[in-house]
Order: sequence, then structure tokens, then C-alpha cells
Amino acid sequence: MSYKQRGIAFLENEWKTYVERFNRLPKDEGLKRVNAHGYAQFRDMLAHILAWWDEGMGIILAIAENREFERKKYDFDVFNADAVTKYKDWNEKEFLNLFETSRVKYLEALKPIDETVFDNRRVKIWINAVFIHHAREHLVVCNKFLVLDTLEHEYPTLIEKFDALEDKNEYLKKEGFERFEDILAHIIGWWDEGVKVIEGFKKDSNFVYDEPEVDSFNQKLVEQYRNADVRNIFEQKRNEMIELIKSMDESLFDNQIVERWLAADVVEHFDEHDV
Repeated sequence: MSYKQRGIAFLENEWKTYVERFNRLPKDEGLKRVNAHGYAQFRDMLAHILAWWDEGMGIILAIAENREFERKKYDFDVFNADAVTKYKDWNEKEFLNLFETSRVKYLEALKPIDETVFDNRRVKIWINAVFIHHAREHLVVCNKFLVLDTLEHEYPTLIEKFDALEDKNEYLKKEGFERFEDILAHIIGWWDEGVKVIEGFKKDSNFVYDEPEVDSFNQKLVEQYRNADVRNIFEQKRNEMIELIKSMDESLFDNQIVERWLAADVVEHFDEHDV
């Protein structure tokens, strides 16, 4: 899937239901999740997201139309604070309407842009930053679309990016593993635990998961896969996870234990170990 197609898919799926999914959370849980992202209220996070959409699409459209645009060095703290301040006095309904109309406006703006424009490195960076990666960065309620996108488009890049690294030891040191295959084993093992959670709740709504002690479990995984063809197993398990998620009823994401597991052990876990 091209960057153009992925950008459109995120606007048509992830961002279309973002507010609705959040509003289904109990109020206390929703506020706790927003606070964990450093925002006092959900609309402040939306203001931040909207401001970056505006910024990114302004540049993308300028490149597509062969227009000049301002090259900026961003002070991210200032930019984000200004975004929150800009909309703080807006009526709630009017602000949410602006968020939705902006989503639709940018969706329609991307569709006619020629595919060749998305070969531009700067366009790719902005599409990824404001529509794709931003969804994982501000993941307050996980859904099937985001889990599948991460499995289908992000995890396949891990091995390729690691093999292309000049200083592999620096990456491994940062991650706290001796071998890259140990990282893959670690990811595989936690995917398997996630499968247990999903299958458990499929069979019994009162399922209780006994989570292993993290450090000892991770060490056990390293030993378990020490002499295995981990790269091929990783690819096999990735495809199995894709098929499992595709077969899941979307209503399972209403179960907060399932939803949090998939958020943590599939979506967020990728960015924790990205190269």
C-alpha cells in the first residue's frame, strides 16, 4: 500500500472513529488515558492533532501544486501549547464539528493528488507524522484497523531496517538485548500471550488472564528461541496474528483488557523496538 493509500485509509478509518471510540469509554477511564498523554482534557489532544494536520497538509498541498512554502524549525512545546490555546474558548460542538470537517476536507484533498507526489521524501515524512504515526502516538482507544495496519505495514520493516544499520551494537545496547533475534523472540512471545487473552475472552467473558512476571518471561523467551530460525518464525507469527485479528469481531475491542493488550503488545510494542 502506497503512502497516499495509507494516508487516505487512516483518514477514512482511524481518524473517522477516533472521537466516537473515545466517547464510549467510561469518563474516568477516558480522562486517565488522556492525562497519561500529557493533556488535561480530550479536546486539547484533538486541538494538537488538528494543528498538525493543518501544518502538514499545507506543506503537502504546496508540494503537490509546485508552490513555495515556508521551511520551519519547530519548537514543539510552543507549537503544541499554541494549538491548545487557539481552541480553548471554542464551543465544544463547534470545535468537534471543525475537527470532523477538517478530516473530510483533507481526505478529499489527498484523493486527487498524483501518486508520484508521494515519492517526495518530505511528503512521506508529513503523511507518516500527522496521520499514521500520530495515531499510534496518541492511541487512546485501539481498534482493528490500527492493529492490522501495524502488523501489515510496520512490523515487516523491522528486519530490513536493522540489517541496514551501520551501528547495530548501539541499537542492541539501547534495547537491552544481545542479539536482534532476541528482540524478535521477545515480540513473538508477547504476541502469543495476547492470543491467549483474545481466545480466552472469545470463549468466556469472565476469563481471567494470569500474566507472567515480565523480566523472567523475557529471559525465558530468549532461551526458548536461542537456536531457532527466529526470523522465519517471526514472519509466520506475524501472518497468524493478521489472520486472527481479521477474524475478530469488532465488539471484542469493547473489552478493555483485550483492547489494552492489543494496544500495548502489538501497536505500542512496535514503536518501543522500532529501529
